[in-house]
Amino acid sequence: MQKIYIAGHRGMVGGAILRRLEARRAAGEGLTLITRTHAELDLTNQAAVRDFMQSEKPDVVILAAAKVGGIHANNTYPADFIYQNLMIECNVIHQAFAAGVTRLLQLGSSCIYPRAVQQPMKEDALLTGVLEPTNEPYAVAKIAGIKLCESYNRQHGTDYRSVMPTNLYGPGDNFHPENSHVLPALIRRFHEAAQAGEDEVQIWGSGKPRREFLHVDDMAEASLFVLDLDRETYDANTQPMLSHINVGTGTDVSIMELAQMVAKVTGFEGRITNDPSKPDGTLRKLMDVSRLADMGWRASVDLEKGLQETYGWFIDNQYAIRD
Repeated sequence: MQKIYIAGHRGMVGGAILRRLEARRAAGEGLTLITRTHAELDLTNQAAVRDFMQSEKPDVVILAAAKVGGIHANNTYPADFIYQNLMIECNVIHQAFAAGVTRLLQLGSSCIYPRAVQQPMKEDALLTGVLEPTNEPYAVAKIAGIKLCESYNRQHGTDYRSVMPTNLYGPGDNFHPENSHVLPALIRRFHEAAQAGEDEVQIWGSGKPRREFLHVDDMAEASLFVLDLDRETYDANTQPMLSHINVGTGTDVSIMELAQMVAKVTGFEGRITNDPSKPDGTLRKLMDVSRLADMGWRASVDLEKGLQETYGWFIDNQYAIRD
């Protein structure tokens, strides 16, 4: 019976991974799934994480827990973003090792790559330039997570892997009007405008930056795909000090194009205007996903279909949205 600890199971990605593991267990795989809420286990508390790992002794750890947010949140709370994410990664990864865990999967973010980097972004672009200022503290923390995994692998022979997703969306997302990422923020804004009969929605920035969006169900499948790879295959497609794997769709849209798609899904029929006083962030962030494709995995959820599903979840769960 394999024991798997999913850190961050109440988050959007952790929840999707947990659902897939539960389906595997229901299909007859011998799995024991371990979860803890934040109230039950504060991952920034070193002693608490140590005691948990020593007590549970999981075979595998999936680190999907993180403090996340959009441009506004990253700009407003930079200390929170770097401190909490560093502490979570250090505690979970080190205490997993101390408890004898040899297999671990850490989830990162595409913001690890430099602001001015060739598109699409390849894994080897890491640490080749200056980061985007609006989310640098978060990015530094996620880079540290990659290097923690690689360092434990090099020194102790563990099998700790990292996957770097592009912008994620889907059921369970955070739809806060200011602290969420761009896609859920747009869904909420356009929905409220449509319901109120407003004739205009203003979006941040110029609308020209291009972004790639991956459905959380695809991310969950990709995460387990990478986790399930035999070590020989994983090592053959990575390097000891460049071991992370990009996860994305390989296609992108402009923020204005995304807003138009969201307007259609939510039934908003008014004008879409821009607020140039707000930051654009990086002008383009497109992942090179050839490494993962060469190993046999590609995304399958179409963006328009994924938007419709996500909007349906939002409608059904409006009172659960994190205000």
